Amino acid sequence: MKKTISLISAAALAAFTTASLPVSAADGDKVYGTMNIPYADFYAAEIDNAYDVDAVSSATEKKWSMNEAGQLVAGTYNDGKGTILGVNYPVEVDSADVDKLTEYGFTKLDSKPAAYKEVAVTRDSLSVSKLVDTNGEQNVSGSATVMTSTRYGDYQLNVNGYPEETDLYGVIVNTKEGDKYALRHLENIWRAGQLSWSAGITTEEGHGNELKYDNYKNSMGKTVTSVTFITLDGYTTVDVGENYLPVKFAGEVKAEDSTAGTGKTALTLTGFPDDYKKNISVGNGFTATDSEISYTDAKPGKYTVTVTDESGRYASMTGDFTLTADEIPVKYAEGKLVKADGFSDDDAANFIKNIASFEVNGTSYNAAGKRSVKLVGDDGALDFAVKSGENNVFDGSGNYTVKVTATGYTKPLEFEIKSEAETTATASKTTTATISATTSGSTSSGATTNPKTGVPSAAVPVAVLALAGTAAFALRKKNS
Repeated sequence: MKKTISLISAAALAAFTTASLPVSAADGDKVYGTMNIPYADFYAAEIDNAYDVDAVSSATEKKWSMNEAGQLVAGTYNDGKGTILGVNYPVEVDSADVDKLTEYGFTKLDSKPAAYKEVAVTRDSLSVSKLVDTNGEQNVSGSATVMTSTRYGDYQLNVNGYPEETDLYGVIVNTKEGDKYALRHLENIWRAGQLSWSAGITTEEGHGNELKYDNYKNSMGKTVTSVTFITLDGYTTVDVGENYLPVKFAGEVKAEDSTAGTGKTALTLTGFPDDYKKNISVGNGFTATDSEISYTDAKPGKYTVTVTDESGRYASMTGDFTLTADEIPVKYAEGKLVKADGFSDDDAANFIKNIASFEVNGTSYNAAGKRSVKLVGDDGALDFAVKSGENNVFDGSGNYTVKVTATGYTKPLEFEIKSEAETTATASKTTTATISATTSGSTSSGATTNPKTGVPSAAVPVAVLALAGTAAFALRKKNS
């Protein structure tokens, strides 16, 4: 086997000699240390040489280098160019072989580790044993869920009961049929017991990284019964019950966008196996055939059509479509979005739950998904203290032009919020203080709102202004 060049510096290699590893610091003629072990060698004895485990190449900037303790790919080593080559793990080696391991970054340990691999070097061949677990393998009860729709491959396995607050050096998925699948960091091993892999249908993950799938192709249709986690303490095998991996295929579910209300839209299903027993569903108020979706009183928004196999053999497939409307069922008044004239509370609530983005004084913010900013609460109230990162969305000036866009609504809601100082000045000229709320070119009036706190303040009553004017006139006449 071709040796893998470690990242240890030339200076460190020069300083490291067998003289620093006296036999007295070892167990007889055995020496304990840590070394860089390529994935193929690390897993070979664990999966009975079922296949060679490849290195992991990643275009995801810097994630592959987060290998310090407690970090994303802790315990791994890389080539400095985006490829994770394997793991740095404790080993036991004959003292006579120590010199041969300098290329693998061998570093002496002061004591015998709880778990290690026995390593021997014969000419250019590296031999790495199955894990020696001095504490004995730990078996625990847990559970798992299987996802067949994921950005990270064809299957995502979320394991409950995995060893927490410890770094994972390897993970092996075990099936009822006797298969073992070795997983690698970043591409297959993620945080919080989340594991994923490609079986050849999805060959590129969400960040654009190419997924290696040859060794996982035959996982389709198998049943996962346990997952083995390798840590510095040894093996922890989590029994997860029976979790079937539905067979996946290169099919597509496509539904056309249409208008909300009552109507129908085209549905196209392609690539489905002949023995796939289709069950098609969307939700309440919808019915579907292989070629059409009908609906009654459907509100604007995004919908998902799901096709499942009644036999349970194949994976489900989904497709999204959007139903749209031109009218906006909300308006701005007294610091919140409320139902517009002619619309119901349900109509207003539907707009609010579908808010996708908004602008404040020309700056755009996502209101849904990752790193979203929640401007509007479920009750429609605006949060004037909301932040995007460390920055306030509302800058404190008191004057704001706001545009709110919701999925399924072809026009955004637009309105202005003016400062108390400006509305008071306007009140002295027009006898009433207003906040202008413009929706699709129309204007409505309401009580003033403190744009810094979101607390409404009452408009100056017309009667009070009239009384003040009369008193001033009478006083001026008396003085004359």
